[in-house]
Amino acid sequence: MRTPLRPLARILPARLRGENTDRIEAENIRQRHEEMRDRMRVRAKSRLLFVGVLFLAGFSVVGARMTVLASSEAVEPQASASSAAIVAQRSNIVDRQGRVLATNLITNSLYAQPQLMIEPERAAKALVGIFPDLDEKRLLKDFTGTRKFLWVKRKISPEQQQAVHEIGDPGLLFGPREMRLYPNGRLAPHVLGGASFGREGVHSAEVIGTAGVERKFDDFLRDPALEGAPLRLSIDMTIQSAMRRVLFGGMKLMNAKAATAVLMKVDTGEVVSMVSLPDFDPNTRPREAYKGDPSENPLFNRSVQGVYELGSTFKVFAAAQALELGLVNPNTVLDTKGPMVWGKHKIRDFNDHGDTLSVTDVIVESSNIGTARMALNIGAERQQAFLKALGFFDPTEVELVEAPGAKPLLPKKWSELHTMTISYGHGIAASPLHLAAGYATMVGGGTLVKPTLLKVDEVAPGPRIISERTSAQIREMLGAVVERGTASFAKDTGYRIGGKTGTADKPKRAGGGYYKDKVIATFASAFPIEDPEYVLVVTLDEPSENSGDKPRRTAGWTAVPVAAEIIQRTAPLLGVRPIEPATPTGVTAVKFE
Repeated sequence: MRTPLRPLARILPARLRGENTDRIEAENIRQRHEEMRDRMRVRAKSRLLFVGVLFLAGFSVVGARMTVLASSEAVEPQASASSAAIVAQRSNIVDRQGRVLATNLITNSLYAQPQLMIEPERAAKALVGIFPDLDEKRLLKDFTGTRKFLWVKRKISPEQQQAVHEIGDPGLLFGPREMRLYPNGRLAPHVLGGASFGREGVHSAEVIGTAGVERKFDDFLRDPALEGAPLRLSIDMTIQSAMRRVLFGGMKLMNAKAATAVLMKVDTGEVVSMVSLPDFDPNTRPREAYKGDPSENPLFNRSVQGVYELGSTFKVFAAAQALELGLVNPNTVLDTKGPMVWGKHKIRDFNDHGDTLSVTDVIVESSNIGTARMALNIGAERQQAFLKALGFFDPTEVELVEAPGAKPLLPKKWSELHTMTISYGHGIAASPLHLAAGYATMVGGGTLVKPTLLKVDEVAPGPRIISERTSAQIREMLGAVVERGTASFAKDTGYRIGGKTGTADKPKRAGGGYYKDKVIATFASAFPIEDPEYVLVVTLDEPSENSGDKPRRTAGWTAVPVAAEIIQRTAPLLGVRPIEPATPTGVTAVKFE
């Protein structure tokens, strides 16, 4: 209700008193105007406050967006496309402790659209300055030709990307993508293998495995249903590093052209470490096919793909089978008078051991003649069945894509002569991984052990190959080889080691026959031998220990010291307690690469 300007309640009394009633009206007009001004002032303040809040919110959003843009990586504007990007997410590969061996890294590719380029000559010259492996003439030809699109570099670093940015040519563009990264470099390249790009798009690329476990488990690593669950290997990164370092030093000191070593858990067959030298960096895996000697190829995995005559390390299998069949016992005396004649062939021992030796001493002294006599009593048919049961007739089932191609070499006709020579490791060729699995079966209670590169908690016992009693007798023989036999250099390591040496003449690549001055030296061992937890096989290609008057190439002088040093370095890391102070071997007193 508006207040009247001339209210009768005030006007009538004012007229009776003779007052001017216009003053009452003027006063009411003044009060009404003041009330109107107050309401307008409040309304104006509310509007100003509302507008101020809107401006504050707007500036806050703009400021926050500018902060995000300033802190993010610069990205070239991209044209929208209807095609879907290639999803390249790939699961990590970790070691048995969960430490990363292979992972993904977000990076960029560099490509060019020549029709958008302003100064192709300057751009080509600047790119060669950033990427010295590029050909400036080739780039300029592509930039000034009819091509609409070309890859310049499939993977570039952030520093290289910034340098390309500074060229400032709008025709040089970037495409984000994932790449496979191996943060430990040369630590386990033959196990991991490598990865490369499959289907490629401008904005992404498909990462696929090319070798090793990367290719073997490619479907697993790319399966989105697993939600990025890592592939856990049996390899221990710490043990792998220590073993590679020692093996490298041993290879150099023993003047070997190549070397390999396998460390395996006896109870589960898990490969804790696998090293093959020379090796490579999987981040820069060579792509060109190697045309020379496979033993010189850094991509060649000698532990799995290397098929060698492993010499006297096979004598343990002959002794174990003879013991299991009841043909002999550890104290049975065998005729070792040489040479042993079979037709036109003669079998001799490396050293003269006398006319007789016990079965134990045949292994300790590494007598070819004594082992051949046990093999004759076993017979070819039973020998074949025993070695086949141990896995020496087929490739190993280890989870590497290269494994199926590494089939042992067997004689076409298994004659009586082959029965004798195979008993001491000549005439049959297998990989060091075959040998490691065979020794794990021999010393681990007699049930078959199969190698694996996957972390497992428990494995069901395999088929029984020999009895526990025979396995215990074999452990005693292997311990005696180190205590008083051909592997005595492994005696003072601080750990009770058992093992068997093997020195095999190296076959010629062409023309047949064997080299007289080139050997494959192997030491197959287990520790602690009284209750073996681990088997270690070390193989050196063409070693030669030259500290004396004449070169010494036997495994006792070459492979055994290297294996002893590996055990000294890795056993504490594996939690194996020493029984006495160790004597340093000095094998790793060499510059490491």
